[in-house]
Amino acid sequence: MVRRLDVTGADGVRLAAWEFTEPRAETAGSGVLLLHGLMGRASHWAPTARWLADRHRAVALDQRGHGRSDKPATGPFTREAYVADAAAAVEQLGLGPVTLIGHSMGALTAWQLAAERPDLVRALVICDMRASALGAASQREWQDWFRRWPVPFASLDAVRKWFGDEDPWVERPNPARGEFFTEVMTERPDGWHPVFDPAQMLTSRETWVHDAHWDSLAQVRCPTLVVRGLDGELGRAEAQEMVRVLPRGAYAEIPDAGHLLHYDQPEAWRTAIEPFLNGVLTS
Repeated sequence: MVRRLDVTGADGVRLAAWEFTEPRAETAGSGVLLLHGLMGRASHWAPTARWLADRHRAVALDQRGHGRSDKPATGPFTREAYVADAAAAVEQLGLGPVTLIGHSMGALTAWQLAAERPDLVRALVICDMRASALGAASQREWQDWFRRWPVPFASLDAVRKWFGDEDPWVERPNPARGEFFTEVMTERPDGWHPVFDPAQMLTSRETWVHDAHWDSLAQVRCPTLVVRGLDGELGRAEAQEMVRVLPRGAYAEIPDAGHLLHYDQPEAWRTAIEPFLNGVLTS
């Protein structure tokens, strides 16, 4: 069972959260909050949330600008706003001390929250997010990439084909990537469009790509697992340096997985993180 929960985020922004189980006495005190990456949505976590829900209270959040949460025209889409939103979800839904599982930008939000509010966070899983700065060239590449999207798409099949095969960023056919993007499309009279505003995505990304985030990572005191896909965006050397910087860091990697490792390799993802979660959530 999945039910919607409403959260009031920073500046009164309305956020949609999705709980994947009815609250039960045996899951009290074992809350897990799942944070998607840029352009993602809570539904991308459904396979993970469903197996987590057997033992834990699993909630996935549509972050501001994404999914069914508000997309305020003037923002803000700052790091501070995203972190405050996540804190609001933990507090208003009674999830703390929470285990945070974040992918990409959501992982950065998760570790910044863990650094700023250690009272709220019990453990952390970082999924394929770099701590180093990506720089202005990376932002320009994203701007150019958004311009190439053939929006509106004529059908969801066209979405699957473009993002899974025809997108210049795809090195080889990737059906899971195509499916990932079908989940963030909505139909309008002229065809299929992203549910998010690409300009807002760029604004959000602008707030973190120019800076390194090692200092906040070093302030995370809870047990933390850094997970990377072998073909993901987080390289092995940087991932292992992140583990070294973390006071209580651990490392896992998933073969045959790219950036969307939790989505395109759900069984291997579970195998990689479940022992860590069992250890920190039953201790």
